[in-house]
Amino acid sequence: MPRAPSALGLSLAAIMLALAWAIARGEEPTAPTTGSQTTGSQTTGSQTTGSQTTGSPDFLAPFKDSITAMPDPGELTTKATIYVPAYSRVYGASAGAHKLLALSTTLRIDNTSATKPLVIESIEYYETSGNLVQSYLSEPLALRPFGTLEIVIPAEDDRGGVAANFLVRWAGAGPIAEPMVEAVMIGSQDSTSYSFVSPGRTIRHVGRSAWPQFRFRF
Repeated sequence: MPRAPSALGLSLAAIMLALAWAIARGEEPTAPTTGSQTTGSQTTGSQTTGSQTTGSPDFLAPFKDSITAMPDPGELTTKATIYVPAYSRVYGASAGAHKLLALSTTLRIDNTSATKPLVIESIEYYETSGNLVQSYLSEPLALRPFGTLEIVIPAEDDRGGVAANFLVRWAGAGPIAEPMVEAVMIGSQDSTSYSFVSPGRTIRHVGRSAWPQFRFRF
């Protein structure tokens, strides 16, 4: 015949359950801990990716009326890349010695089409050795017909060095008028002022491939 549990055994079991419950409650995180976390300001908020690699959208504010709705991506049958030399530093002669002149640079992009939007896919700024300094767009934008966009690099910004350049990638619903892209440099030394324009050039591949090419006529 099975023996009935004693009162002492039941008491010990109840005490052990109470201790286990108390320990479990003590290990649970309290509500104020989550409320006082500062993940947004310590990790995400303090990231400086936008100022180091991707440009701030603030430069678009003066040209908000030049920006229009994006066309259907399937209509963008024409694409090209424009290379624009930029001279944020140039050598000048002063008393027979070479001296670097600091110049401000303004990149200007014009949609020369009277009827079609121009999609700007990316605007990148490279320094003398070819390393990317800044990318100004996080996503493509469209310029309305005859719309204009400018980016200004002040003279004190020396990240580009003596032989900086821009790459502007654009797209449109062809046939479309080719955009005008150029850089304007302005500066002064002593009592002399300097200014000149550097036009952009569409990148085209030249030469023939080493591999034989076959053409078929039907």
